Amino acid sequence: MTTLLPPQAARTLLLSGQGLLDDPGRRVSSASVERLIQKLGFVQLDSIHRVERAHHLILGARLDGYRPELLDRLAFRQRALFEHWTHAAAYIPIALFPHWKPRFEARARQMRKRPWFKRRLGARPDRILGRVLARVTREGPLRATDFERRRERKSTGWWDWTPEKTALEVLWFGGRLAIAGRDGFEKIYDLVERVLPDAHAADPPSAEAQVEWAVSSALERLGSGTARELAGFWRAVTPAEAAAWCRRAVAQGRAVAVELGSARGGKPLAGFALPGWEELARRAPDPPDELRLLAPFDPVVRDRERAARDFAFDYVFEAYVPAPKRRYGYYVLPVLERDRFVARLDPRHDRERGALVVEGLWWEPGTRATAARRRALERALEKLAVRIGARMVELSSRSASS
Repeated sequence: MTTLLPPQAARTLLLSGQGLLDDPGRRVSSASVERLIQKLGFVQLDSIHRVERAHHLILGARLDGYRPELLDRLAFRQRALFEHWTHAAAYIPIALFPHWKPRFEARARQMRKRPWFKRRLGARPDRILGRVLARVTREGPLRATDFERRRERKSTGWWDWTPEKTALEVLWFGGRLAIAGRDGFEKIYDLVERVLPDAHAADPPSAEAQVEWAVSSALERLGSGTARELAGFWRAVTPAEAAAWCRRAVAQGRAVAVELGSARGGKPLAGFALPGWEELARRAPDPPDELRLLAPFDPVVRDRERAARDFAFDYVFEAYVPAPKRRYGYYVLPVLERDRFVARLDPRHDRERGALVVEGLWWEPGTRATAARRRALERALEKLAVRIGARMVELSSRSASS
């Protein structure tokens, strides 16, 4: 009979694998940030700047003394990270670059077939791709804005890419270019062999080694999950390949088959866990006794279905939902207390006034807004304010009454 893995154990394994059981007050340096990203696997990038960019929020939730310049140093001076795509744009440890090589050519082909990209590349895509690559080869690092927009055509928005910008992205997805740096948040592209020469020279893994790495490393970081969830961690293998690996790993004693329980009492799902998961969960450190404000793209809530199963926490990112239809707010941060989500809040950074403004605060059903919890939330907001350079924290009348 398959063992039931209860949601409390699943939460502990997940929080441990995703760095949220470690002491957030530990010493911070480039090396400690690099170790954290290696533990996470990658850190997702996002351009929305309402509070702070997502990658800085993700790292700051785990390291109180985190500073954005540490990440920039790792990515663009030490070249300890490279930027590419998992389920979204991310910073990834450079040692993992060979595992992206099998995907480069397929990604470029996929992009060129998509109607959105075909329209923007124009009727002669090979010509525009060749011209852009030749110019980067000749001139060195370039931004999309270095390719002058035709004067008769004005920009109509963020996603109104020129053919040259589209070509740069296709060449980056295809592994011909790398991100050499950023000007603000604008990418600077250069030949991958100039930016990452050693990684570029490394051999790609075999198909078998790719599956072995993708699924085993996902299980290490998630602790448990379905085959589909394990495949979805890196987006490097199919669910069928992940399921086959899991069956082999169970036979070899490298994984165990379990029933994944639900925090809401629903029907358990067939899944897999690390061997000795009971002991791993029992010996895991206690969660830090403070509230943590997580980014909307934090790895703990990135898989919305898993967050609902493990934490009984329904989360929807509403930035792209029309304002009248939003239930909560534009950029809502989940509030983690030990191993439970107890609240969510909608903050914004008023940079002109130097204020972190909380537009809305909602306590989760069954959570009492005790004086101790409110003080803990105040401390968490003060930490966030310091990290983003705000001089004060303000609660709107709506959030103050919540």
